[in-house]
Amino acid sequence: MKHEPQNAIALDATAPASGGRWAAGEDPVKRHQILEGAKRVFMKMGFDAASMNDVTREAGVSKGTLYVYFANKEDLFSAMMDSERAHFVELVRTVLADEADVASCLYEFGMVFGTHVTSDKTISAMRTVIGVRARMPSLCQRFFSGPENLRTVLRGFLERKAAVGQVKIDDFDMAARQFLEMASGGYFKLRLFGDMDVPPSKEEIDYVVRGAVRVFLAAYGPNRRDQD
Repeated sequence: MKHEPQNAIALDATAPASGGRWAAGEDPVKRHQILEGAKRVFMKMGFDAASMNDVTREAGVSKGTLYVYFANKEDLFSAMMDSERAHFVELVRTVLADEADVASCLYEFGMVFGTHVTSDKTISAMRTVIGVRARMPSLCQRFFSGPENLRTVLRGFLERKAAVGQVKIDDFDMAARQFLEMASGGYFKLRLFGDMDVPPSKEEIDYVVRGAVRVFLAAYGPNRRDQD
């Protein structure tokens, strides 16, 4: 099953009501254009080295237009990281189909998660976020544990499956965390801290994810044996 990623920013195709033109700072296409340019700049240069002038050149907009949409570099960076987090969440949500069996969904989720979280793009983004933690702690908290993130999406899926008897779970939050850790196979940390220069192969991720699904269902499957 192949799942195509969606754009990080959902573009509203509905035309503005007044005069066929968007009010200043409200055009979703222009906002998307700026955020995509900012993403390329921040990922290449890092937060400290990047400037608003760099973003205007990369995004192909004027400085005046940029400041209509974003007050400063911190505001722009926060918006960019929020959009990346939302994109990541939507990417994995698409494979957690309620009508499919648990094992298949967990496998698809694990493959998408493992591939994305160890990619060069994601590792670069994570390092950038960590690099600004001291000055922007709320951004880091929002990116890693916001109101909707990978863990909450997976937890919701497990809760729905438990309601129909397909899994037996006492602590859904812990179960979601456990599967995420197993599905990453330790590759994420190796990549993040520079001990693994290139992403793992599809075969490596497949091997890890299949093992994660087996272990998870042995612990939480409907036929598990409860122990006192």
